Amino acid sequence: MKRELEKHTIIERSIIKKYRKTIWNNFIRAVKEYDLIKENDCIAVCISGGKDSMLLAKCMEQLKRHSEVPFSLKYIVMDPGYAKPNRELLEENAKLLNIDIEVFESNIFDVAYSAGGSPCYLCARMRRGALYDKARSIGCNKIALGHHFDDVIETALMSMMYSSEIKTMLPKLHSTNFEEMELIRPLYCVKERDIISWCNYNDLHFLRCACRFTEDSAFDESLSKRKETKELIKKIREFNPNADDNIFRSLHNVNMATIPGWRDSDCGETHSFLDNY
Repeated sequence: MKRELEKHTIIERSIIKKYRKTIWNNFIRAVKEYDLIKENDCIAVCISGGKDSMLLAKCMEQLKRHSEVPFSLKYIVMDPGYAKPNRELLEENAKLLNIDIEVFESNIFDVAYSAGGSPCYLCARMRRGALYDKARSIGCNKIALGHHFDDVIETALMSMMYSSEIKTMLPKLHSTNFEEMELIRPLYCVKERDIISWCNYNDLHFLRCACRFTEDSAFDESLSKRKETKELIKKIREFNPNADDNIFRSLHNVNMATIPGWRDSDCGETHSFLDNY
């Protein structure tokens, strides 16, 4: 008699079978191309409860199971002040996916909300710092976040349109405040539409947005900009199906000989093509 597979096993298999080309291969591509994991790394997979971080946790778990490079994983969840139903959904999904999470609490939502002005930047920095601190305290040298392909190209366009600069997320970077700690983004090459498809295929329902500030329209400006940018890219793809891929590749193919000005990220100095004209 054929044994019925557990739900988490079916979900795991879908990543490396049905979604092998669109999710698994692109996940492995980022890990290898950007040299994200070293031998004996101890990586804290940071789970927010959304679809991206939950998929990341399962991908990292599969990689550890099959990789020839030995490394260890810990799954951490920071509760910055989630509403009770959101906290419960997060824990239920972790149990469903058989992810052994460690939850720690903070008051980041309260602090960011009471600081005045737009709390999004402050909240993001505080959350990142709290994750680094927790990861280091449990013996990790890296944190892994669930940012994906679409986050990368949307950030690039938002920076150009709203901040007058060309920049985006890096696949990995050293922490400036936590010595010898590093951040990695293993879903860097995985597209959001494939993550959504994986969720729908497995009938998974994750937190969409547990941020307290989105309940207040006054704090929704940065989210609306990202939504507008997402819609813009979608519109461009209607007459150029390869637009998103081309934006992503262009970030790896900057022709500095044609750039009139740039800023040195280490010292903040600005330069012009006229300096050596």
